[in-house]
Amino acid sequence: MALGATIYVFKIDLADSDRGVYQPLELRVARHPSETEEHLLTRVLAYCLEYDEGIAFSNGLFDADQPAIAVRDLTGVLRVWIDIGAPEAARLHRAAKLAPRVVIYTSKDAVQLATRLGAERIHRVAAMELYAVDRDWLASLATRLTRRMEFTLTVAERHLYVSLGEETLAGVIERVAIGGAAGS
Repeated sequence: MALGATIYVFKIDLADSDRGVYQPLELRVARHPSETEEHLLTRVLAYCLEYDEGIAFSNGLFDADQPAIAVRDLTGVLRVWIDIGAPEAARLHRAAKLAPRVVIYTSKDAVQLATRLGAERIHRVAAMELYAVDRDWLASLATRLTRRMEFTLTVAERHLYVSLGEETLAGVIERVAIGGAAGS
């Protein structure tokens, strides 16, 4: 018998001063049995960092034809394809043809991923955005993961601050140019 997904509930007070987004969020997120805690948290963080009207988790973890997170306009047209981890070039090539903006958040080696993707034939690869999540910070957050979590996420100049009660964990999101050069 196959194991089913585990549901996590996140109550997040989002304060993203970089984009002027201040929003309380309540997210119910399914974690696939093969999904790591870091991958789950990267999905949740990407949702927060890309939060906009029309954003939603999709079956992208299980369906190669769907992004992990999608932002659609009021008519249902895909505006932003958001992927997590280290997606394959063919997936991103298709994504770039379907959405005007493609964003990748990774907790893997972002420079290695950028170099690999830069060597592939991918539609509009130069326009893709790749963000590296601080791996030590993410690992520290993963040790505190519970099925019901409540925290404040503050974003200022791509620095992240997660406040869990009296404790605050500080990390950073770094943009990495596809092809391997770091940038911002």
